[in-house]
Amino acid sequence: MSRPTFQPLASLGRATVQSVAGFGYAGMLLAESLWFAAWGWRSGQPVRPAAIVAEMRRVGVDALPIVCLLALTIGIMLGIQFIAALKEFGAQSQVVMAVAKSVTREFGALITAILVAGRSGSALAARIGSMTVSQEVDALAVIGIEPVRYLVAPALIAMVVMLPVLTVFADAVAILGAAFYSAPALNVTVQAYLLQTLSLLDPGDLWQGIGKSAVFAVLITLIGCSTGFSVTGGAEGVGRATTRAVVLSICYIIVADMIFSFYLNR
Repeated sequence: MSRPTFQPLASLGRATVQSVAGFGYAGMLLAESLWFAAWGWRSGQPVRPAAIVAEMRRVGVDALPIVCLLALTIGIMLGIQFIAALKEFGAQSQVVMAVAKSVTREFGALITAILVAGRSGSALAARIGSMTVSQEVDALAVIGIEPVRYLVAPALIAMVVMLPVLTVFADAVAILGAAFYSAPALNVTVQAYLLQTLSLLDPGDLWQGIGKSAVFAVLITLIGCSTGFSVTGGAEGVGRATTRAVVLSICYIIVADMIFSFYLNR
């Protein structure tokens, strides 16, 4: 057979090998980051609290306004959609429970993770990619600073801490937005709507979203950092890596959310 006949199979094989290598590299970054966070001080490579705090500010505090604005919009949108849908069955009273469960279990964590992936995941890929292209990463290794300890571990810790916090804020603001729209339509006060929401929610509903957000945080950090370390080709390569990091992060977040939803709601 001619060579072009096997070209698609060869391309599939290369893509498979690259994917497996990417998973392995991301796993290595996770293992090394956890080691440096727990035992780095023993080898003179501690994860600096100041670096973690700086990352927490970038990931969490700086993103809080846009997260709250988006969560408010999502809450109002859910209120509009659930009232319109449940009105056909005469079940408008179930709007409170529908909004509360969907926000805390699903939409709060998902929307926040997608926003942070586009904001902080791309920033991680661009920052580390620029350092890789300019050989700053190699320079860190030469002077005795482990790049994973210096660049990845603080970002991972900050992301795992701040993304669940952002998710809780998003849940609260989304439910508040739904209350502002839905309370007049249901002939109740906003305060009564919120009290009913609190009575209907279980701690498990909130923890389900928080648990998802912690996993999403790990995915965003590992994809952003591994993509940044693999940059080649100068400034154009940094641009490609940034786009790739955002696309992969969102894809893996949605797939992981689907898996969580399947097993947690059976």
